[in-house]
Amino acid sequence: MVGSGGREHALGWKLSKSPHVDKVFYAPGNGGTENNVPIQADQIDRLLEFAAQNNCFTVVGPETPLSMGIVDRFKERNLKIFGPTKNAAQLESSKIWAKTFMKKYWIPTAPFEVFSDAKAAKKYVKSLDYNVVIKADGLAAGKGVIVCDSSQEAFDAIELILVKQSFGDAGNRIIIEKRIDGIEASYIALSDGMVAIPMATSQDHKRICDDDKGPNTGGMGAYSPTGVITDDLAKTIQKEVIEKTITSMKKEGIVFSGFLYAGIMVKDGKPYVLEFNARMGDPECQPILMRMDSDLYEYLVASSEGKLSEKPPISWKNQSAVCVVLATKGYPESYQKNDEITGLESANSDKVMVFHAGTKSENGNILSNGGRVLGVTALGNSLQDSISNAYLAVDKITWKNKFYRKDIGKKGLRYL
Repeated sequence: MVGSGGREHALGWKLSKSPHVDKVFYAPGNGGTENNVPIQADQIDRLLEFAAQNNCFTVVGPETPLSMGIVDRFKERNLKIFGPTKNAAQLESSKIWAKTFMKKYWIPTAPFEVFSDAKAAKKYVKSLDYNVVIKADGLAAGKGVIVCDSSQEAFDAIELILVKQSFGDAGNRIIIEKRIDGIEASYIALSDGMVAIPMATSQDHKRICDDDKGPNTGGMGAYSPTGVITDDLAKTIQKEVIEKTITSMKKEGIVFSGFLYAGIMVKDGKPYVLEFNARMGDPECQPILMRMDSDLYEYLVASSEGKLSEKPPISWKNQSAVCVVLATKGYPESYQKNDEITGLESANSDKVMVFHAGTKSENGNILSNGGRVLGVTALGNSLQDSISNAYLAVDKITWKNKFYRKDIGKKGLRYL
């Protein structure tokens, strides 16, 4: 299992339940994972050697090694691996590539223009009679998207990305797109390049503060399923977004094998793609996998071998799940590390899994080691039930700079 976050802990946890899996190694893993290997997610040569020596089926969690071509490298060595190739991962690694692709194949998305010059970008913003969203082209750990409420905010975002280079080379070019105000949800499918099997629906909470206030983060919590995506809307997204993307990629000479994540904005009952990710979402992964009844390993192998058409639809628990992310005060800006975390054992139960993200183990203690530290994930017979179970567990965990949103899942209650 390549990666160190909550998504990787959740994927490894679910894979470990398969009768086909003897052992799960995590590279590099975190304070909550076992069998950690001291290899970073971007050290592809070392990952190759480890996988070859240990006869591993490799699952890639984060976007960076995918964008670097880890899957291509493994396939050249005839090593078994799950995830999209470097070309396929462009759907995430270049927002400009993805938007141009969507425009070419009539996949519903907001109108946009591309800029590398700040002066020209500001002139364009002045000519518009609507608010915009400014996006850095490349990977920016979920933080390269700035939703603007005024022209001045757009100018500031242009300065931040293009002039100050706050996201480095990821911000050499930007997209300025029309802001679509609606309801956001996540739609993730598992593809082998020919067919795509939908995962359970979910809704992320990207902003740092309650009531969706403050700057964007990598995600402060999620729940599954979401009533935002009705059965009819799910069919539309599956056909007009997911399946059209898979077939259109084939026209480009690209086979998309892996998790295809569409961030969807629903406005007036219609879906618009905000962004694509070429991997499972984080924190959406945690509640989705808590609800999954099928053997994840069997589906990932089928995806990697082009045999998903032989698999039945994935089966799901008839329950809700909620993940509340516990972060360190100061995230997504600067924050302190190395605070001791207590109460973890008492928080876990038959309904609750605490997935580790930014943690490390030192002398038998678990310490904070990142911005997003833990993902407290709970099942419940209803959404309200799972919210209650999650927050009961959250209260049992303490460390000096613990911070979390108090309203994860609450916006889903209105769709019941």
